[in-house]
Amino acid sequence: MRIDVLTLFPELFPGPLAGSVVGRALERKIAELNVTDLRDFALDARGTVDERPYGGGPGMLLMADPVVRALESLRGPGTVVVLTSPRGEVFNQRIARELAKAEHLVLMTGHYEGVDQRAIDLAVDREISLGDFVLASGVLPAMTICDAVIRLLPGALGDDESSEEESFSGGLLEYSQYTRPAVYRGLAVPEVLLNGDHGKIREYRKEERERLTRERRPELWEKYLQQQTEKEV
Repeated sequence: MRIDVLTLFPELFPGPLAGSVVGRALERKIAELNVTDLRDFALDARGTVDERPYGGGPGMLLMADPVVRALESLRGPGTVVVLTSPRGEVFNQRIARELAKAEHLVLMTGHYEGVDQRAIDLAVDREISLGDFVLASGVLPAMTICDAVIRLLPGALGDDESSEEESFSGGLLEYSQYTRPAVYRGLAVPEVLLNGDHGKIREYRKEERERLTRERRPELWEKYLQQQTEKEV
């Protein structure tokens, strides 16, 4: 997969993406990460890419022309263009899996008060938000999307089953896990994990996932129950 990031702060990349699982995936060419400076598409020598909004209001907007020309220069067959925006659909594991299927992903990081709507209409496929809060720019959301997507690519994880059994796979949170020692400060590992009965271990982990989801994320639990009911119909 090729990932292009269009941003006003190219110097911030790859940042944390250079380490751990994602960094190794980039080194092994499982994914390719390129960063483009939006100011390279400005029309003046000062690199101006923003203007005051029509109708008044605080702050500045990214202008349509440099954004559209930049995105058009990056777009090719199989490209999906994503704008990080607080008004976008909230990012989740389902969206990460959808984006991981793309041949080419372009992430446009939002800045200032937003982007001229005409640029969005002409050159953006979908808008994505990390949640109901506002950040200084779309750089961190873009990095987060990169991290979530790249680790899903075949070969990115040492054990491809890891991405199948973690939080949100199957609509549930991940089960609690333990390692040595068997007892730590009076807290013991559940006996079922020590007896070697893999059938009972699978059953325990499923129950644990359901319990944690029910207690911590009731909205996910309701959605999970609805999906199970639909499967039975």
